[in-house]
Amino acid sequence: MIILQAVLILGGTALVFAIFIAAANKKLKVWEDPRIDVVSAMLPNANCGACGLPGCRAFAEKAVAGGIQVSKCTVSNAERIGEIAHFLGVDAGQAVKVVARLQCAGGSNVAVQRAEYRGLGTCEAAAAVAGGGKGCAWGCLGLADCERACTFGAITMNPEGLPVVDVEKCTACNDCVVACPKDLFVLQQLDHQLLVQCKNLVQGDVVLEQCTVACTTCGKCVLDAAPGLISVASGVAVIDYSKIAEAEESAVERCPTNAIVWLRGAQFARQPALSSAEAA
Repeated sequence: MIILQAVLILGGTALVFAIFIAAANKKLKVWEDPRIDVVSAMLPNANCGACGLPGCRAFAEKAVAGGIQVSKCTVSNAERIGEIAHFLGVDAGQAVKVVARLQCAGGSNVAVQRAEYRGLGTCEAAAAVAGGGKGCAWGCLGLADCERACTFGAITMNPEGLPVVDVEKCTACNDCVVACPKDLFVLQQLDHQLLVQCKNLVQGDVVLEQCTVACTTCGKCVLDAAPGLISVASGVAVIDYSKIAEAEESAVERCPTNAIVWLRGAQFARQPALSSAEAA
């Protein structure tokens, strides 16, 4: 009898709470546009964050609300972007493609190696040991952390130990930027054709003892470029991208080391780097 009473009491209590929860759910439930689920399913669900949002679900919510252009999803191809835009009845919009760029041209053919690193085969580990074995303390260590971090297969290592970005595959997800312990990757608009491929802050020709394609801060690019576009006050050539519309290829023509280059089309069209022997 006591057991039966306990069961009835517990069952009654559970029923009361169930009714209360059901009523609260009905009262407090927030309506969600069913199109969000559809758009979310149409997205690549890479959750890479290249669009500036924390994931594809957040992108779908904002796209349905009209808060972002569908073309901002740089991972989706043009056909899928068109399908999503058609479903939502909106213009897909025009998005300027952003890609990762490497600020170093110091491969093994042009940069001095001051020590042999023997340890865990990652840039992060090598950088923790006196900055790595490279003569240039700012240069790429070539152990492919960026390649491994890129989930889109947009980065491959070339024979000189430098990462090469395939701009067709690059989605500007920022993973390589985070992975590089030397902070050599930046995200830039594809149509920004000027690029400084050096971050070495040692001024003058002495820097060439470390890398023959380093910036010597000679100032020729500053003189040849539009006023204010390029400066060397920091110890290396720096481009003011707010003035990039004024850029012309003539700005790089007198660079003695090819540290600053003009990119043509969708690829890195940098001039061939000189080997140490050729530079001498």
